[in-house]
Amino acid sequence: MSTSTLSRRSRLEALGAHVPETVMTTRQLAEGISAIRDTDLQRITGVAERRVYHRDPGVAESSFSMALSAARDCLGVSRYEAADIGVVISASITRFTAGGRFSFEPSFAAMLARGIGARSAVHFDVSNACAGLMTGVYLLDRMIRSGAVRTGLVVSGEQATTVAETAAREIGDSYDPQFAALSVGDSAVAVLLDASTDEADRIHYVELMTCSEYSHLCMGMPSDRSQGMALYTDNKKMHNRDRLKLWPRFHGDFLAKQGRHFTDEAFDYVIQHQVGTRFIDYVNQIAETEFGAPMPVSLATVEKYGNTATTSHFLTLRDHLRAGTARPGSRFLLVPAASGVVTGALSTTITNMGV
Repeated sequence: MSTSTLSRRSRLEALGAHVPETVMTTRQLAEGISAIRDTDLQRITGVAERRVYHRDPGVAESSFSMALSAARDCLGVSRYEAADIGVVISASITRFTAGGRFSFEPSFAAMLARGIGARSAVHFDVSNACAGLMTGVYLLDRMIRSGAVRTGLVVSGEQATTVAETAAREIGDSYDPQFAALSVGDSAVAVLLDASTDEADRIHYVELMTCSEYSHLCMGMPSDRSQGMALYTDNKKMHNRDRLKLWPRFHGDFLAKQGRHFTDEAFDYVIQHQVGTRFIDYVNQIAETEFGAPMPVSLATVEKYGNTATTSHFLTLRDHLRAGTARPGSRFLLVPAASGVVTGALSTTITNMGV
C-alpha cells in the first residue's frame, strides 16, 4: 500500500526498554576464549561492554521476561493504559522463556498482551531478523493509517548473548563465521504508536525492502557442533561496498519518485543498525557518496550495549533522548540492516514522546 494514498499518519507516542543490570566487558569476554586471546576484539568491533541476561535461578531473565518488562516500562511513560491498546506485535528473534526454553506457541504477542492486561488487543508475532521490530512498526503504521486500529504496541526482547556463549565454546580464530556473535548484547524495547495530529510528532514514512540474494550471508540456527544457538556470518561479503549501497539507492529511489532529494528531508540525526563502530562509520561514508550530501549527526550506543539485534535502533533513540544528546523536535532517520538482506528507512519527527 503506497503511503501517498493514505490520509492518516502515525506517531511514536511512547518508548520503553529493559536493559539487564549485568555488565560484561569485551576484555572479560575475550579472556575466556583462548582462540582469540591475542585479538583486539574491542578495537575491531568498537564494543567496550554489553549487558547480559541474569542467569541466577529465581530471578533469571529471558527474552520474554525482558520484553514484558519493556512493555510495562513503555506503558509507564504513555498516556494510554493497557486496555486502550488495539494490537500487540512481538518481533523477537530469540524466543526464550523461563528455564531457557525456546518457544513458538503460544505466541509471544499473546503472552505479552495477557501479561500487560491488554485483553481485547489483536496480537501476532513477526519474524524478520534484526529488522523485526522495524517491521512491526511498519505494519502497525499501516494499520493505523488504514483505520484498522488507533493504538498499538510493538515489543521485542533479545537474549542475544546465547549465540556469544556458543561462539565462545566453538570459535577457532578471528576469521571464524561465528566471530560476529561476540559483539552482541541483551536488551528489550517496546514502542507505542497512535495517530498523529501534529507534524511535530509524526512518522513521515517507513519503507522496507528485502534482497534475498544475500540471505545466506548471516544465518542463526542451532549449532552443528554443540548444544545451543549459533550465528554464522560472512562479514566480508555481508558488509562489502556493493551490499551497503542498497540502502542509499533504495532510499534515493523512494524519494525521487516523490520529487525529493535526501537533502530535502533535513534530517537532524541518523541511527544505523548497531553492528559495530566501523560498520556505522563505513555505511555513513558510502551514503554520503551515494547521496552527494553530508550525513546528519550519527547516534550510537554500540560501545556500551553491543549489537542488540532488533532492539538496537530504538534503544539508541531512547538513550540519546534521555541523555539530552538528541533534541526534542528533531527529525530522525532510522536505517535497518538485517539478514535477509533487509534495508529501508524510517523518517520521524519526535517532540513529545514519552521515554
